[in-house]
Amino acid sequence: MMKLPLAITLFLVPVVAQAWPWSHDQANQISVKPQESVDEKNPGMRPFPKNSVPVPGTKSVVKDMAAAEKLTNPIPADEKSVAYGERMFKIYCTPCHGMSGKGDGLVGAKLLLKPYDLTADQTKERSDGFIWGYMTFGGAVMPSYANDLSVKERWHVINYVRKVLQQGQSGESATPPVR
Repeated sequence: MMKLPLAITLFLVPVVAQAWPWSHDQANQISVKPQESVDEKNPGMRPFPKNSVPVPGTKSVVKDMAAAEKLTNPIPADEKSVAYGERMFKIYCTPCHGMSGKGDGLVGAKLLLKPYDLTADQTKERSDGFIWGYMTFGGAVMPSYANDLSVKERWHVINYVRKVLQQGQSGESATPPVR
């Protein structure tokens, strides 16, 4: 007879203590979630840090796509840059754009809006600044890569796209430049 009241008591103790083992999840704690802003006025991913200093020879503080489109590529399209751009392209761009850059990647094939064909005349006519801005700010389907690729790495990717994918030159592996 004592077992039933003991069982009820043991069952109710966590309720009183508010300590059900499943009531507190580590994912639901006071913290900032991925791609969540700490500033409610500016939701989304973090912009460039306040008072940040751009790397000499590059322009990194750009407000919008109109400003980005006017930029010129400060990185010469030499073998090292093209090879490093190829490495970054394979990591970040091929899932959607594919190895050929035609928008035929495995992830891109599943999207309703297809990724840009980087070898198309329409893309060839765009300025390097436009492509850099698109990687920086994102677009209709494309996310921003400003937090994943440094300012210089985005320019290296553009050099690879221009020299290898659009002009058909071969990208030779070289030692990657220092960030």
